[in-house]
Amino acid sequence: MLEEQLDSVFAALADPTRRAILSRLAQGERSVTELAEPFEMSMPAVSKHLKVLERAGLIERGREAQYRPCKLNAEPLKDVAGWVERYRKHWEESFDKLDDYLKQLQKEKKHARRKK
Repeated sequence: MLEEQLDSVFAALADPTRRAILSRLAQGERSVTELAEPFEMSMPAVSKHLKVLERAGLIERGREAQYRPCKLNAEPLKDVAGWVERYRKHWEESFDKLDDYLKQLQKEKKHARRKK
């Protein structure tokens, strides 16, 4: 179940429009019309993006008469953060090795200059 959830969240986050929508929702609840304002696309296209975000569990949509509020649900992002965290140690070790290698190259370069 977690793998399927991660797949849908990563798929939703892969699109820059959907990431921009999430950024706007991080500032607070917005109507669909408000969310669509900065984008040069039709309302049906915006609705498709919202459906992808909703299926991924990243947003919740409501209905209050004509008002259709959307709000961010950041809970699935915790799972993504946890998944990414498992790889942090690997990245840090790789960066440490690269740093050591670059320091060694600098020492060798200094040593070569002194010999000249």
